[in-house]
Amino acid sequence: MNSSAEIQAILALADGTIFRGVSIGSLGHRVGEVVFNTAMTGYQEILTDPSYARQLVTLTYPHIGNTGTNSEDTESGNGHQVWADGLIIRDATMVTSNFRNSESLSDYLQNHDTVAIAEIDTRQLTRLLRDKGAQNGCIMTASNGKTISSDDEQQAIKLAQEFAGIEGMDLAKECCTKETFEWTAGTWDLSDTLLNRDAVGSHDSGTGGFFKQLGTHVEHKFNVVAYDFGTKTNILRMLVDRGCHVTVVPAQKPIVDVLAMNPDGIFLSNGPGDPAACGYAIDSVRHIIEQTDVPTFGICLGHQLVGLASGANTIKMKTGHHGANHPVQDLATGTVMITSQNHGFAVDEDTLPDNVKSTHRSLFDGTNQGIELTNKPVFSFQGHPEASPGPHDCAPLFDKFAEMMEKAKS
Repeated sequence: MNSSAEIQAILALADGTIFRGVSIGSLGHRVGEVVFNTAMTGYQEILTDPSYARQLVTLTYPHIGNTGTNSEDTESGNGHQVWADGLIIRDATMVTSNFRNSESLSDYLQNHDTVAIAEIDTRQLTRLLRDKGAQNGCIMTASNGKTISSDDEQQAIKLAQEFAGIEGMDLAKECCTKETFEWTAGTWDLSDTLLNRDAVGSHDSGTGGFFKQLGTHVEHKFNVVAYDFGTKTNILRMLVDRGCHVTVVPAQKPIVDVLAMNPDGIFLSNGPGDPAACGYAIDSVRHIIEQTDVPTFGICLGHQLVGLASGANTIKMKTGHHGANHPVQDLATGTVMITSQNHGFAVDEDTLPDNVKSTHRSLFDGTNQGIELTNKPVFSFQGHPEASPGPHDCAPLFDKFAEMMEKAKS
């Protein structure tokens, strides 16, 4: 990207480090926690994952944007919003080549008011974050619309240093749905190619055309209420695939109202921010654990909430886990799964009470990846078994949830 129309941009870290590049998104500035993601694919899913709220995401794979963007590959359960506060990449490809492409990555970022920077040394940045830990930062485009000035640099550093940080921040109530709604769509299966598109239909956002939609016509055997703390759409789709009628409720929905819906199971979604700051959610999960026998399944933030409600603690991680290539071991079978991860906090395994056992562990750093109560039908997983795009090694956890509900109903 070396056209005369380039607008300079910088990434400033709170420690005073400056990375200079060019803008590929909206003009202005954004502040947040700078993290790195090691996945090779899925940049649109990453951008639209609510768990990235208040974060500036560095992609370690160097060439980004080659397949463009489309209307299907969004993970935001609340519309098509981009939740990452900024994107940091090495090289934005000039050519997009995919039959599903509807607009380039740069156009997508601009149309979704997302600030982004390219042409920086992401290897150097990743090494810095790995050594020092996730840092607060600011992406800023040139205030004069062309060239970064020394005043811009100083202002960007100041904004990075003033950012309060993720720790102690409750973002679940900001990223969740505001109203209760029903979710009925199953997962999509690519069923067409350019060679037979005329025989199947047009590209139409999953209602036909290039995709067939699974799960939609499956018998609804289970009434599931899903707490939305920033849920991803593929989680909801995979629940539908397994016969769940899913009702999605806001993060602060009183637990008495949820139980009044007579759920066969309760799902606790992923989400951004510090789990310890979500007191209302911790109280709701504690009520489920202590006063009901409703099968309950938590993912990511939902996993951390189960830990906190059970009496364990959570800790802020140095860099967090962000990527689609993380090995996790099932402690019962010894099986190693390659998983998708996106979290900056972890359940402190040393603080688990006697009635909670660890079920999965990260082989990268030994942190906890799963827990299960021994006296209640409640379990949770730190990674993302619904990963889209993959890997799909831990997708059977959804089957486990369905089996728990089947057993409870029998």
